[in-house]
Amino acid sequence: MYLKKELPHFYIENSLGGQQEWYSRFTDFGMNVGGCAAITACDCAIYFEKYFNLRGLYPFDLENISQEDYLRFGKIMEPYLYPRWSGVDKLEIYLDGFGRFLKDRGANNLKLSSWSGENNFSDSWEIICKQIDDNYLIPYLNLNHQDKTLQDYVWHWFILNGYEVRNDNYFVKAVSYGIGRWFNFMTLWDTGYQRKGGLILFEMI
Repeated sequence: MYLKKELPHFYIENSLGGQQEWYSRFTDFGMNVGGCAAITACDCAIYFEKYFNLRGLYPFDLENISQEDYLRFGKIMEPYLYPRWSGVDKLEIYLDGFGRFLKDRGANNLKLSSWSGENNFSDSWEIICKQIDDNYLIPYLNLNHQDKTLQDYVWHWFILNGYEVRNDNYFVKAVSYGIGRWFNFMTLWDTGYQRKGGLILFEMI
């Protein structure tokens, strides 16, 4: 069996989506070190304006997204998902923060909900496929993980924008750090730790 779907995204020069590393460690330490949640929210806001025609989410030139404008946009998003000492480490914090951003911009028909990392693999795979089949990006919170190859994605928010099934192996595409990487979803979901992250789900109502 072979199945694959990837959602469109956007480039800023050679970067797939935005990057928290663009913020200066000296002048924007919080965003540089802990801005991953805000970055995923920025990418989602741009995506929904670009592909769902939800106007008013991105206040700059949508057809020519520059790094300078993206940095300015991130500072707009920062108060909603401001970096904390422990990070945006709960799905509820993201729901509240990004939900308030959308409400403030009149996007009341975009509903957010959460999907806990405590849910089983098969149900989680099914919900990911459904979301992507419905053309929704998925913000993903990964906390601790036993697999050392995922070290750069520990205590980190990123976006899922694709899935693939290859010979009964299940993969998801993670967008972060300006690139897209395919991960074995069974490995990614089974963190080996009791405390879990999870997914943010979208639905147009």
